[in-house]
Amino acid sequence: MTTSHVIIGDGIAGSSAAETIREADPDADVTVLTDEGEALYNRILIKEFAKGKLPEAPISIHDEDWYAERDIDLDLNTYVTAVDTDAHEVHTHESGVYEYDKLLVATGGTPTQLPVENSDAEGIHHFWTFEDARDIQEHADAAETGIIVGAGLLGIDLAAICAAQDVEGKYLMRGDCWWRYALSEEGAEIIHDALRERDVEPVFQSGVDRFEVDDDGVVTGATDPNGDFYEGDFVGVAIGLDFNTEFLRGSGIELDDGIVTDEHMRTNAEDVYAAGDITQFEDLILGERAQNGAWGSAKEQGSIAGQNMVADEPAEEFRWVSSYSITHFDFPFLSFGHPTLGDDFVERKYSETEWRRVALRNGRVVGGVLIGDLAPQSKLKQLARERRDISGQEDVLLAETIDLDDLDAAPAEAE
Repeated sequence: MTTSHVIIGDGIAGSSAAETIREADPDADVTVLTDEGEALYNRILIKEFAKGKLPEAPISIHDEDWYAERDIDLDLNTYVTAVDTDAHEVHTHESGVYEYDKLLVATGGTPTQLPVENSDAEGIHHFWTFEDARDIQEHADAAETGIIVGAGLLGIDLAAICAAQDVEGKYLMRGDCWWRYALSEEGAEIIHDALRERDVEPVFQSGVDRFEVDDDGVVTGATDPNGDFYEGDFVGVAIGLDFNTEFLRGSGIELDDGIVTDEHMRTNAEDVYAAGDITQFEDLILGERAQNGAWGSAKEQGSIAGQNMVADEPAEEFRWVSSYSITHFDFPFLSFGHPTLGDDFVERKYSETEWRRVALRNGRVVGGVLIGDLAPQSKLKQLARERRDISGQEDVLLAETIDLDDLDAAPAEAE
């Protein structure tokens, strides 16, 4: 008998799992369900499209023929309403019931809406799907003034879209600097200066108390908690994701701001796996449960899940140091691992556009941020993977060229 694999979600995690399963088991039945109306596209590149820098063609990764050629059933516009883990069934809104032997949930999230007045007004955008990018590109191209809310890695994309489309923007941030959980003010100032050069002004200790609209319900600006008004006929909001787990209520699958998995991407429910930014996975590098929404991490999780779904007994472990790069400025920017989760940090500024910060926990590298010079990333990631204790030797991490031979010999923690 053939094995039936059902995958909910056609992002990079779900698609990677489908491809892995097909390569490992040519006879398996593989079905991918997605509520989107188009096949897999590159979420990293949609920001370049929204900036007006790329046409649509390079952004699509797989067309529907790619799935057909691999005998993978792709069901678009399919809304899953429930999962019955006892019966091994997936229930949908209009497409019937799908039976499975193994199930992968890779449904990602939906952008969080600001809980303020008029947050659903016309002209306020959230940035997650290709369709979002099309709307943003069209609106930003016609806008003159903009407001960005959300001082994180998605918010900076919206700010860069304003800059590229010649929209004079105000970037409203609650704290004293951009991405304050991962950068100090010294490092963030490099980003602030780059934004100012592009007519996007960071506004600190701000945020949104309410959006203002005209008589037609179209956004005209925002009033912040200080009572200051900022004009904007284009608004971009990126304050996080609400994970798509509603359809799992009552399924018995353990949820905790996402789906809880072990290091094999296996949930507590028999024959059910999860992958991508929706997972609260057992992070073997951090040494505890963690969540990570980076593209590379999601792809690897999908591959690991796929390998374990076709195995007699799950054996492959997710052991990955993720990275996330920003290419909006004249200098490169990269974060890796868990830059916000350290209990200690070391940092150094090397020039007006070069800065490094390394996050440590219990004397071990768990993440960091590199601005300007990205060369040290490979050795810093190696230290994270090895979980090597470098207590008292943190200065080695800040050398312009990191030489791991300068570290005292210390055994790496066993994998």
